[in-house]
Amino acid sequence: MSVTTKATIASFGGKLLKCTHNASTTNCEMAFNLYLPPQTLNNTLSRVPLLIYLAGLTCTGDNGAEKGFFQHAASQKGIAVLYPDTSPRGLKIQGEDDSYDFGSGAGFYVDATKDPWSKGYSMYSYITSELPQAVFDNFKEVDGSRVSIFGHSMGGHGALTLFLKNPGAYKSVSAFAPIANPSNCDWGRKAFGGYFGEENKAKWAEHDATELVKNWKGDALDILIDVGTSDNFYKQGQLLPENFEQAAQGKGKVNIRWQDGYDHSYFTMATFADDHVNHAARYLLG
Repeated sequence: MSVTTKATIASFGGKLLKCTHNASTTNCEMAFNLYLPPQTLNNTLSRVPLLIYLAGLTCTGDNGAEKGFFQHAASQKGIAVLYPDTSPRGLKIQGEDDSYDFGSGAGFYVDATKDPWSKGYSMYSYITSELPQAVFDNFKEVDGSRVSIFGHSMGGHGALTLFLKNPGAYKSVSAFAPIANPSNCDWGRKAFGGYFGEENKAKWAEHDATELVKNWKGDALDILIDVGTSDNFYKQGQLLPENFEQAAQGKGKVNIRWQDGYDHSYFTMATFADDHVNHAARYLLG
């Protein structure tokens, strides 16, 4: 599968690529950002691990790349960072652009089973299979055997669920303000009801980190989560990290750090970006 590089931007000694490719899972052209650290430029034989960042509602692959400051620590550690989009674009499904929390910019990292959303809203398959394969095929400096994942808000939900649903596929996981129990919050109920159907609660549970972690049988967990005490969406009950923490008891370490005065924005992520990249680096480079 061919990838087109539309722009190359210098960043922390490496280069940030803005790319597009035609995706069969989403039935449209998809855009993504890929950061290649300086180690890939200085040594053409060097292969670096990959850290996938999943963004939140309304975002594209540009938000994390341009505001998250993840390239700073990634450049020091020698880690590539992949920034996918959050949904298909331009499928012309009625209603896909009507609200910020469903449809365009709100794919929730699931494969929709309910029509008409099943005709392209397959972000789970896109993120777990088609996109990384396109990256590994087209950028040989990226090592497909060493991959970690993290994300923010809806993307934090995506990171946690993809990690828990695919034991061994990702070396580590972390999250900023994740939607940790979507079956029990307004954002999640709207998304799951629309993509799976109100009656298909078993499918909801398959994509709910709090439900998935109860049945975790893999190695002891080591999950880093940052939540700001001034996060309005936490206060509104959209995130529910305590439910995830309770469900994960006995499964390993879930380190929820309550960051005093911080909110739901990229200012919070930029502040603690190095911590999350370093968390991944311990597993990707160890």
